[in-house]
This record gives sequence, structure tokens and C-alpha cells, in this order.
Amino acid sequence: MHKLLGLITLATLTFTGCTSPMSSSGPSTNTQRTSTQPYEKPTPEKLSMYQQTMRNVAAGIRNDSNYQRIALDTPAKKEWFRTLTYRLWDRQITRHQFIAEGLAKYPTHQYEFNFVVNGFSSVCG
Repeated sequence: MHKLLGLITLATLTFTGCTSPMSSSGPSTNTQRTSTQPYEKPTPEKLSMYQQTMRNVAAGIRNDSNYQRIALDTPAKKEWFRTLTYRLWDRQITRHQFIAEGLAKYPTHQYEFNFVVNGFSSVCG
């Protein structure tokens, strides 16, 4: 469990905290957006906020015996997860898109992707 917390924390150190929905000047919030489409990368301010949010979400994992570690055992997988969680956090994708993209890569981890979504909701309000 501690390894997972450390892995998630390290994997997400490139992201920031809660933001408001994107304005018309930001990327489209099109529900068909996929991970192959470009995303708006974090500013230093957003990066700091995102990192704190991910630390808070990861801290909850310790207390959840149902959470099973997602195998983010390569740099590419870690980057994929960071990008996916950042896009969710920054509201560049919806909760449903986040879960669908996550399950496409890790189909047996629905609980874990829902855990992240719920963690963001409780931290971001």
C-alpha cells in the first residue's frame, strides 16, 4: 500500500489542483476527446495545485483495503497516468471519459479509477 502511495505521488508530480471549467479560450471539452488529442499542459501554478490534490487523493488509498495497485511500472505508463489524471483534474475530460480511458488500458481496475474520480470530487468540491 505504501509503495502504491509513493508511486502515485511520484507519478503525479507533474500536475496541479482544482480548477474551474475551461473557458471558451481553452481546449474543447468535447465528450469525444481522447488521449491521442493534444491537451493543455499545466502552468507552474496549476502544477503545484495538481500535485497537492494528487497527494491528498493518494493519502486516502492507505485507508482503503479494496484499492488494488495499478501497474504503472514503466515511464510510459506513469506518464499516461499523469496525463490522464491531469486532464480529469483540469476538466479537459469528463469523469466518464477518464474512467473509459482508464478501463481501456486497465479493464480490471474500475474501482481504482472510480476511487480517483471520487477523490478529486471530495478534494475539489
